[in-house]
Amino acid sequence: MTNSEILAAAMRQSAVDLGCSPADFARTHPVVVTAAESPDARKYLKLPYAAYFVSYGSNIVCAAAPALRETVEDYLAKYPLIHTFEPPHMHMLHEALRPLGYGIALTSEYWLPDVEILKPLECGYEMRVLTQPDLAELYLPEWSNALCEPRAELDMLGVGAYDGGRLVGLAGCSADCADMWQIGIDVLPEYRRKGIAAALTSRLAAEILDRDKVPFYCCAWCNLASARNAVKAGFRPAWTEMDVRSLALIEAMNTARTQDIFVREDEP
Repeated sequence: MTNSEILAAAMRQSAVDLGCSPADFARTHPVVVTAAESPDARKYLKLPYAAYFVSYGSNIVCAAAPALRETVEDYLAKYPLIHTFEPPHMHMLHEALRPLGYGIALTSEYWLPDVEILKPLECGYEMRVLTQPDLAELYLPEWSNALCEPRAELDMLGVGAYDGGRLVGLAGCSADCADMWQIGIDVLPEYRRKGIAAALTSRLAAEILDRDKVPFYCCAWCNLASARNAVKAGFRPAWTEMDVRSLALIEAMNTARTQDIFVREDEP
């Protein structure tokens, strides 16, 4: 696959997730559509949306529930694209949504491989490709970013780094949608900053591409360690997302972080 084909695949999936056209992400003005559920959306998305914002850099597309649509449209009309996801303005949106029982929840940055740069890296440790049967015994707290036990059937493939017979790092990928597999990564604390995360991420990305799927990677905007890993592994920023959820769910997110509530944040 070329970089253009990979980007087009991501836009097609985002269009499915939001219920819009892939061409909407290339427009120069905001696009707001009515939120609707799709069985082909990424499996970890919380449907139906209250409001879900996506930008590939040209504009912002938002799928919004009817009750929130006017508020969303007013917000997107007020600020230029480059300022829409800035915290002072996001705070204004949060306060506008609060009387309706909603607020801003998560902001995420998504990455796609640059196939002109991506190559499997080495780290000085033995690396092994792991299939689904190999992953069955690895649903442990130390691998909770690489694997997702509540959706274990979606975990398709992994690459492990071994020090002797000990697993010290693990990258896993989940088939979150038909054509794209998401990479998650964990490295034991005492083995970090040794290049293991980037080696595992790059090796797994290559394995995914060999299977004619698109690897993608996600981290919170503030997770610089994960972002640096993405860059080192041969990924580049592709799109950003921001979602709106009920105030009750946001309160739950503030009091109990669980993998079922949060999109996993990879921490090399």
